[in-house]
Amino acid sequence: MGWDELAGLDTDADSVVESVLRARLALVAQERGLLDVAYRTVDTPVGEMLLAATEVGVLRLAFAVEGFDQVLDTLARKVSPRVLRAPARLDRLAFEVEEYLTGSRRSFDLPLDLTLTTGFRREVVRHLPEIPYGRTATYTEVAALAGSPRAVRAVGTACAKNPLPLVVPCHRVVRSDGTTGQYAGGPAAKRWLLELEAAS
Repeated sequence: MGWDELAGLDTDADSVVESVLRARLALVAQERGLLDVAYRTVDTPVGEMLLAATEVGVLRLAFAVEGFDQVLDTLARKVSPRVLRAPARLDRLAFEVEEYLTGSRRSFDLPLDLTLTTGFRREVVRHLPEIPYGRTATYTEVAALAGSPRAVRAVGTACAKNPLPLVVPCHRVVRSDGTTGQYAGGPAAKRWLLELEAAS
């Protein structure tokens, strides 16, 4: 066995030890009530995603293009500095995301933590699940649903800043001319999601 192979063994051993230590830290933090925000990442057909939750419910889903470090920094500032990678708390969400992205799930069955939304944005987020799977609504229609028919631009902002994409389906909101409009995961991801739902 050469030096390169020995170095590879050391790297693998270090990785295993680090994973075990992180898992132990997450478990101890949870047992002592010190884990306010748990997160993990998952690979999906629309790219890597970050999932985060509190004891209340699902707090955040983020696409890689949003910058995971920035997302975690925002969670630490706006929710709690006690943010820790703790995949086990997010197993159910990861499973539901996988089911949804393979076309075998049409809605999510987990409690939500809407801490990251307030005011009119929260009102929009609360109404987005009313858009049926496989259908779309315009920004104007969502503004009316949210009780402010003239707040079309504010609906666009609320969708762009939706902390729970996929779970709260802002990808189903399109422009009046039928074009997809903007999306946190990028236009290609939005088209992919709409095509997935149309085909199911």
